Amino acid sequence: MTATSLVFVLLSALAHSTWNLLLKRSTDKEVFVWLLLVAGSVLLAPLGGVLLWQNPIGQSGWWLVLTTIVLHIFYFVLLGRGYAQGDLSLVYPIARGVGPMLIPVLAVIILGEKIELLAIMGVVAIVLGIYTVSWWGNFRQLIRQPLAILKNPGTRYAILTGLTITCYALVDKRGVGQVQPFLYMYLMTLGSALGLAPYVLGKQGWKVAQLELRLNSLSIVVAGLLTYLAYGLVLTAFSWSRVSYVAPAREVGIVFGVLMGVFILKEPFGRGRLIGSSVILLGLVLIALSP
Repeated sequence: MTATSLVFVLLSALAHSTWNLLLKRSTDKEVFVWLLLVAGSVLLAPLGGVLLWQNPIGQSGWWLVLTTIVLHIFYFVLLGRGYAQGDLSLVYPIARGVGPMLIPVLAVIILGEKIELLAIMGVVAIVLGIYTVSWWGNFRQLIRQPLAILKNPGTRYAILTGLTITCYALVDKRGVGQVQPFLYMYLMTLGSALGLAPYVLGKQGWKVAQLELRLNSLSIVVAGLLTYLAYGLVLTAFSWSRVSYVAPAREVGIVFGVLMGVFILKEPFGRGRLIGSSVILLGLVLIALSP
């Protein structure tokens, strides 16, 4: 991975974990997600218009944009429900951890990418770190009853969120090959905001949305901009580096998420989360050093 790609990935990880923190602190998670998408769509509309004018999109590009919009609608709904049921320092590592386990394998099979040995070691380290953060102290139970983790609704939604991330990462790797990355991100944001509107307003109504906006207007605007920045940087890194490197390396944000959960939200922190975070960082270093 190039040094520039690594910097983009690190900045993306920080931005991503920050907007997830704001989401976790919100009153109504699903409404907050929808409002941050609306805020990003409105505030960045001039940029989106300029990018579209300068970067016309072909038919296949539009199909990829439509596909990622559908996947992201599921992603935002599942993520909001996950945070409504579980801690940031639990849901975030699991949701972000499923992808690194699956994406490199699928990238080789579907996209024909090749992975160097050092990067393989890094991916394995990240996955091990994620599971250490998530399930430290419960490994025996996990071995005896692998499906016991699904009893927690927050965990169930986190796993489903991770599967959705895996799907859209592979789609987006192809998408940024045909659509300018930040334009692609803007269209995804706009499409997700429009697609979620009937679901959120039909379920919660305008009064709940207005209350959330009144209570968390600044957080909504900041989260909307950070969402765009976080994934726009990753899409740019996708266009420069292999998705099998970028996707796992991006999960250094798990360390940020765990620390934010512990120090800002006062969630429990133990030896397992410290060890796991260190192993994740080791994996990032290995991927960064891989050619």
